[in-house]
Amino acid sequence: MKESYFKGENLSERSRKNLFILDAIRRRGPISKTDISSLIGLNVVTVTNYVDEFLRQKIVFEKEFDVSKGGRRPLLLDLNKSAGYAVGIGVNLMDTIGVVTDLSGKILHKVKRGKSGSGCREVVDSILNTASALLDEAKIYRQKIKGIGIGIGGVVDASREKVRWPEKVNDGYHYIHVTVPLKDILEREFHLPVIIDNDATLACFGEQWVALDSEIKNLLYLYSGVGSGIMINREIYRGTTGCAGEVSVHHDKKESPYFLERWEADLGILADYRKRLQWKKGKAQVQPSDVNLSGVFEAARQGEELAVEVVRDAGRRLGLRAAYLVNFLNPEMVIIGGGIEEAGIALIEEVKNAVSEWSFEECANSVKIVPSRLGENGVALGAASVVTRQVFAEINE
Repeated sequence: MKESYFKGENLSERSRKNLFILDAIRRRGPISKTDISSLIGLNVVTVTNYVDEFLRQKIVFEKEFDVSKGGRRPLLLDLNKSAGYAVGIGVNLMDTIGVVTDLSGKILHKVKRGKSGSGCREVVDSILNTASALLDEAKIYRQKIKGIGIGIGGVVDASREKVRWPEKVNDGYHYIHVTVPLKDILEREFHLPVIIDNDATLACFGEQWVALDSEIKNLLYLYSGVGSGIMINREIYRGTTGCAGEVSVHHDKKESPYFLERWEADLGILADYRKRLQWKKGKAQVQPSDVNLSGVFEAARQGEELAVEVVRDAGRRLGLRAAYLVNFLNPEMVIIGGGIEEAGIALIEEVKNAVSEWSFEECANSVKIVPSRLGENGVALGAASVVTRQVFAEINE
């Protein structure tokens, strides 16, 4: 089969075929059964059998006749976007974003809340409040909402359904076990199935599902300076227990190479900018403590010299890490996201320069380095898309 996703998640053969056919219709519709067969490599009889069930369940519909190439004019199929809806919630550098989407991935409702903190308690509270606000806004769709997807930071161990959360203690981070049963709380509160996954993994999947052509096989998503999402041969790579993608070495000893140390999620941009602003003393027009991250990003986009300098230095650091991963994985595309892409073109240019300088020529010449197309909605859209994917997979099961 030519198009596949999440092959390693123990899906049945029927579930996989559901996904292949429905995703082809979602991406290419209106489309004929013959064209679906050609696209995904299943024979027309098999496609027809599955489509008949999809029509019965009204998840697809017959839209119109195609131009005849000889013989009967073939019917075209399209996705019934309103057959179900999904909720997705994710946290980026500065905000918690929640969305309600239809089955095509179109955002129908959005809630955006500023973060009151980056600790476990604050993030969990923000997710609960955002879910409540979204479901209140989407009352008209309530009976058709199929589930809630959550993108959360930290190491997500899928086999044991727990998250190791990085809490900052003084000047360092320590990974602790989050004991809050978030999945159970949400399911009891809202009476909907809940899927929880790593934010970078979901952001990567969201880009592939919503924004990119399915022909992109090998994709790397750098989520700020902390984690990454990995797609290999059109499949999300999760590792043995779902923890793949952490690009830093965690240990109390200070022996890891610089490019493998755990950085601040913003690559240290805000702290660096405040420090350099302090050095300017009387020349500074604002107090360092009054500057926030979004202000630095805006200043860099406007060409303010100090902000651009800080952002370029951060881009260089991120670029060295990207170069290592480009050599290691040889992807077609590296997406810079998680909010850090809002620093603008100066950061992206430095990442490109570092990859060009430090990666093997064969790897560097074949990779595209781009900012996230989904922007601040990336994790939330990825979370909602995982729910949609689950809906597709479970038909006929």
